Amino acid sequence: MTTKLSILGLVRIIQAGMGVNISSWVLARIAAIIGGWGTVSGVAPDRILALALQQGDVGGHYRRALSHFPFPEIAQMVIDAYYIPEGNPNKQPLKAVPVYSVNPSKLLISLIVCANFAFVWLAKEGHNNTISINYLEKIAMPHMYAITGAMLAGVDAITVGAGIPLQITGIINALLEGKVLKYLVPVVGEKESYEMSFDPEKFFGAKLLNLKKPKFLPIISSNVLAEVLLKKLPAGSIFGFIVETSTAGGHNAPPRIKGVFNEHGDPVYSEKDKVNYINLAKLGLPFWIGGSYASPEMLAWALQQGAAGIQVGSAFALCEESGLRHDLKVEARRLAFLGQSTIRTSPCISPSGFPFKVAMINGTLSEENVYKSRVRVCDKGVLVVLYKKADGSIGYRCSAEPVEDFVRKGGKIEDTIGAGCICNGLITTAGLKNGDEPPIVTLGDDLRFARILMTNENSSYTAEDVYKYLLS
Repeated sequence: MTTKLSILGLVRIIQAGMGVNISSWVLARIAAIIGGWGTVSGVAPDRILALALQQGDVGGHYRRALSHFPFPEIAQMVIDAYYIPEGNPNKQPLKAVPVYSVNPSKLLISLIVCANFAFVWLAKEGHNNTISINYLEKIAMPHMYAITGAMLAGVDAITVGAGIPLQITGIINALLEGKVLKYLVPVVGEKESYEMSFDPEKFFGAKLLNLKKPKFLPIISSNVLAEVLLKKLPAGSIFGFIVETSTAGGHNAPPRIKGVFNEHGDPVYSEKDKVNYINLAKLGLPFWIGGSYASPEMLAWALQQGAAGIQVGSAFALCEESGLRHDLKVEARRLAFLGQSTIRTSPCISPSGFPFKVAMINGTLSEENVYKSRVRVCDKGVLVVLYKKADGSIGYRCSAEPVEDFVRKGGKIEDTIGAGCICNGLITTAGLKNGDEPPIVTLGDDLRFARILMTNENSSYTAEDVYKYLLS
C-alpha cells in the first residue's frame, strides 16, 4: 500500500484547517511551499475579512486578492461596505456582518464568496502546490456561497468535518455544470430540512468559466462513516479520507458509548471509538491520520497501517506563522514546553453539540470566572440552528445566546448550561479586535513536540521546523 501511494505522489503531511483563521492563508501558503499540503480555515472567513478591512487591511493583501476576483463590481461592493483606510483612525463604530440566514442579502453573499476567494487566492499566490480549504458541515447555511468563492480561486481540495457531508459533492458538480445550487439545512425537531438555493449565473450576471474540480476529502472518525459515505455518494466523488481521533484539537466526534465521563467531566472514549486502519486501507482510497501523530515515529506507524500520511494541527497552530494571537501562542508554547498544558474535552461549550477541546489558559473562556463574567450575546450567529416558529416561518437560535432568548425560541434551558460563544471567542483568539470578547484556545491532547521544536520555554519555531522534524 505504501509503495502504491508513493507512486501516486501523495503528500505525507497535511497541515490541518484550524479554528477561525488559525490556519490562515499565510500558514497554508508556507505549509504548501515547503512541501506539505496547506489548508485554509473555511470557518467564518467573511467575519475575518470584514474585520480586517475595517482595521485597514494591513499590507493591502485582501484588496490585492480581490483585485483578481472575476466579477469586479461584487468585490468593489464588499470593499466599499467594509474598508476603512489607515486602520480606522477616527475610531468609527465597526460595521457588523449580518448573521447567516436562509435568505441572505446580496451583500452577505458577496462577502462570503469574496472572503473564501481571497483566502484561497492568497494561499495559492506564487506557487503551484496543493491548497485546500476546510469547512464544518455543522455550519451549513454559507456552504453554497463559500464553495463558489473557493472554486473561483482554484482551490485544489475541500475537506469537511463536524458532521456527515453528503451534499458537498453535489455543490461542486453543480458549479462545474453551471446549474442552480441547492442545499438542505436541517431544522431542529422537523423531518423536513429547509432547501436553500443559489443561482451563480443569475447572481454574477455571467457563467462561471474555467472552474476546476477540487478533490473532496471528508473528515471521519470511524470505519462506519467511511463506508456510509462511499455507499451514498456517486462513485469517484471521494478522493480520500482524513481520520481525526478523539485526541485531535477542535471539535471531536461524540463517543460511541454516551453518558460516560471522567472526574473532570470529559466524555470517555473507548475501544469502540478506535478506527481499524487495516480495514480502512482495504477501501482503496488514500487516508491521512490526525490526532497525536506529530512525530516521525507516528508518521512511520501511520504509513505501516496503509495511510498516505498524517494530518498535523497543534504543532502548526503554535508555530510563528499561524493566525493564533501572539500572546496566547507564547503562553500555550510555554506551557507545552514545560509539560504543564491542560486540555479538557468539553461536552457542552460548543453550541454545535460536538465535544470541543479547550486549552486551560489564563484569561480565556476556559476559566470559570471569565466564562461567568461574559455578557451572553449572539451577534456573529455562525453556529445558530434553524427551528420552526409557531407561524411556520424559520427562526434561529443558539444555546450560547442569552438564556431567556433561547428558551423563548423553544430551546431547553439545560442546553444553555456551560455553552459558550466560541464564534466570538475564536475570532478574538485570531488576534482581531473584537470588542471585549474573551478568547478560547483549542489544541490537541499531545503537545510533546514542543520539547523538540523549542530550545527553552520562551523560544519559538516555524512551520518549516515542524515539517523538517516530522520527516527527520
